[in-house]
Amino acid sequence: MSKTIAIVGAGICGLGASLALARKGYNIRIFERDGAPPAGDADTAFFEWDRRGAGQFRHPHAFLGLLCNILQDNYPDLLQDFINAGALRVGFEEMMPPKLRANYQSEPGDERLWVMMCRRATMETVLRRYVERQPSITIVNQHNVTGLLTETRDGTLVATGLQLGESSFDADLVVDASGRTSKFPAWLKTMGPAVREEKDDAEIVYFTRHYRLKPGVEAPPRDGPERSAGDLGYLKYGVFPGEDRHFAVIICVPANETELRKAVNNAEQFDRICRAIPGLMPWVDDQVADATTDAFGFGDIHAQWRHYSVDDKPLALNFFAIGDAAIRTNPLYGRGCSIGMKHAHLLADVIARETDPLRRARQFEADTLAQIRPIFEASLNEDRKGIKRAAAVRSGQAVERPDSIKKWFALAFGDAMSGAMQNNIHVIRGLMRTVHLLEVPGAFLKEKRIRNTIFLYMLRGRRKNAAANIVNGPDRGGMHALLASAD
Repeated sequence: MSKTIAIVGAGICGLGASLALARKGYNIRIFERDGAPPAGDADTAFFEWDRRGAGQFRHPHAFLGLLCNILQDNYPDLLQDFINAGALRVGFEEMMPPKLRANYQSEPGDERLWVMMCRRATMETVLRRYVERQPSITIVNQHNVTGLLTETRDGTLVATGLQLGESSFDADLVVDASGRTSKFPAWLKTMGPAVREEKDDAEIVYFTRHYRLKPGVEAPPRDGPERSAGDLGYLKYGVFPGEDRHFAVIICVPANETELRKAVNNAEQFDRICRAIPGLMPWVDDQVADATTDAFGFGDIHAQWRHYSVDDKPLALNFFAIGDAAIRTNPLYGRGCSIGMKHAHLLADVIARETDPLRRARQFEADTLAQIRPIFEASLNEDRKGIKRAAAVRSGQAVERPDSIKKWFALAFGDAMSGAMQNNIHVIRGLMRTVHLLEVPGAFLKEKRIRNTIFLYMLRGRRKNAAANIVNGPDRGGMHALLASAD
């Protein structure tokens, strides 16, 4: 069995991989191009840590149920570190509409439907300091990896370590956790077959602004009559509570909404938009919170799958890419950290039980396809539906108009599910298992009770069911008029 493993990238995925592999008995060396988190509190990390290698570092993050339960089951002391740092734990009962709570009765499995929320700077700082305490893991900061060391054995490329400028590091295995801008595909291309990529544009951009509640002011209810997260058809929004009274607001718009993109990139206009949306208005009130950042955006949002084998033959043995370096989904769904942690643990399990390099590579590929590909395809499908919904709103349609009976049924079923969620705990419970990645996406629809409920809601008609997704706020024309009057 391999003894020394080199990991490139000390983000959440790389750090998670180091923990999973260290538990299997390996010595881990992590190479990170950025510096370590600064000494001090969470605010120091958020405002002063230069994390060039993490493009979404200051955008909102949440740990879905999949990741939360990995922590709870494997690293309870790390989970306690997050709680001690102020991370918020939000359970299933808190997620459901208030009108349903009075009749809520817990069922087995509900305890695994929870989410943890805090700023990513806090997430990384807590995780990094926990990893640094592990005796078999070493983090080397401010080291640029400049190449992959390989040799050819029996006609097959085999990774042997990393090039670090003028020096090198020999390793039995190399793990790429360097994220979406990974350089390994380009390096591999110079040595043989190119890494094949599937890449689909989500055709959206989103913008974030951070705030902090004023001293003595309580946070507005997130589950009041006006939702703190929702979809206006042409614009999506959400409030992300963080630790120590901090919170963030995101606004997501289609990439072709030029005027809206320009507006939400301006702090003053960002707040003007928030105040026009009843679900956001109480959060950004001058008497409630102070802004702590300007508005800033994130684009180039793609679903991406990189294939590191051709015809069941790995491009390089003893080399593995995990997390965003291999698989990206739309960050709007908040699945990236959970997928990365799951991918890391899949890899650790395969490495521990398979000693033959070829069988190991093939097994990791098979496990990835079985357990992560369904999540990827569900996310990609949501992106495509979102593009069509936005186009329908832009053209003045209340609902997307399908061009076949099959597409009509799919759309009508989806609309009916949205309507059923507003009044049926069992439907919400099933969907939450998908949202939190605790089962194959859509598996809950195999339950007869849930299917029958949704079929009954289809009788209400698409327009009424689709309205369940749309929250109170100005329509597209009204928002554009508001922004024009401000100009």
